Amino acid sequence: MRKIAIATTGGDAPGMNAAIRAITRLAEGADIKVIGVHRGYCGLIEEDFEELNPRSVSGIVNMGGTILRTVRCPEMETEEGIEKASDSLKKNGIDGIIVIGGDGSFRGAMALYKASGIPVVGVPATIDNDINGTDSTIGFDTAVNTALTAIDKIRDTATSHERVFVVEVMGRRRGFLALSVGLAAGAEVILVPEVAFTIDEVEQALEEGRKKGKHSSIIVMAEGAGDSRLLTERIAKDLNYEARLSVLGYMQRGGSPTAISRILANRFGEAAINTISREKGAKMVGIEGNTIVSRPLSYAFERPKPLDLSLYTLSKNLAV
Repeated sequence: MRKIAIATTGGDAPGMNAAIRAITRLAEGADIKVIGVHRGYCGLIEEDFEELNPRSVSGIVNMGGTILRTVRCPEMETEEGIEKASDSLKKNGIDGIIVIGGDGSFRGAMALYKASGIPVVGVPATIDNDINGTDSTIGFDTAVNTALTAIDKIRDTATSHERVFVVEVMGRRRGFLALSVGLAAGAEVILVPEVAFTIDEVEQALEEGRKKGKHSSIIVMAEGAGDSRLLTERIAKDLNYEARLSVLGYMQRGGSPTAISRILANRFGEAAINTISREKGAKMVGIEGNTIVSRPLSYAFERPKPLDLSLYTLSKNLAV
């Protein structure tokens, strides 16, 4: 392995830069040249490259986002686009590619491997934490803490004005972020796509809380769990509560990564270099317990990662 490429694809996640830095600096020690791909798979197709070295990645470990930038690339969903990306790797003498991103990014990496035969390694980086084969992903801890900080402040207003706040967090398909944030924030209700609910059930939980002396409540809702605006309107109308909706939105993606996100990025970077140096095929790195693991890349998306429903039950038991 003489030359590898690094690409950040899909949605950005805090800690991606820390991973770029770790991979680049550890590759130097392994006598591997590193090519940074700008703008994800689109940059790969267009050959928008930059050679990276230990000095060019100085001062980025604390930065959110990605210095390589990332854009959605519909062309990688076509056979023609995949072939162009494959040809780009071969034309530029790239022996392997490390893709930092989520499950959609990994699907693209698998297609690229099948078309080119060039080894790929996936590094899990997504605030959704929805990649099978790893307990956590780069950026997840940062997003949880960003949302938690916002909800702690919202709680002050909810308590002061005796209001119900519905706080919508990211998670179009999965509820890992909402569950972790809700549990940490002491939310009265947590709503995730994986657990069916009715508005009547939510209202019943709020009414039971009111009977026990609660004058305010926080509902943490994943964006994919339902219509947060409708839920807020119904609570106000049916229960005569002052109800407000707060959508945290893209603020959850940004910001300086936490120590946990940075350390995980460094460990994943080391594992990615070791894996691409020693193994052929399409692989991913992950963490189980406190152990770094390597798996076939397909493991990430062949089956959905299970949500820990014991945490969901715990949150309900604590909301008394």
